[in-house]
Amino acid sequence: MTTYNWDFIERLLHEVQNGAGHSFKPRAYAEQHEAAKAAMGEAVGNLDHLKTIAGEYEKLLLLRGYIEPRPEGEGGNGENYILTLRGSSLLSLIDSSIPGNDHPRQLLDEQADALDTATFDGLASRPQIA
Repeated sequence: MTTYNWDFIERLLHEVQNGAGHSFKPRAYAEQHEAAKAAMGEAVGNLDHLKTIAGEYEKLLLLRGYIEPRPEGEGGNGENYILTLRGSSLLSLIDSSIPGNDHPRQLLDEQADALDTATFDGLASRPQIA
């Protein structure tokens, strides 16, 4: 069973969403993510491990169609992305600013690989997930 760091994936998707004109830097976001957790008094994990995962998540999100290269007309610079419909759907399910996001995250965690495209698309199409 594959487990994901939903808080960090949420951070990456927000960076994609707001990344017009800026390069996508997942390793830097890993540092910022851990610094923000530490500032809030939360336990931080192994930063080197999270930096490694950051690159893996970028590749996974791109290959599985959650993000795609940002068009030049939308602020694309060849090093940044936009959310696809699938990526927007994922963000809406795991967004911590939305009350009740624990239920969708729990359902995602119960899957063998929640970010497998067929698994995610089937799960996201359920009206009761949100």
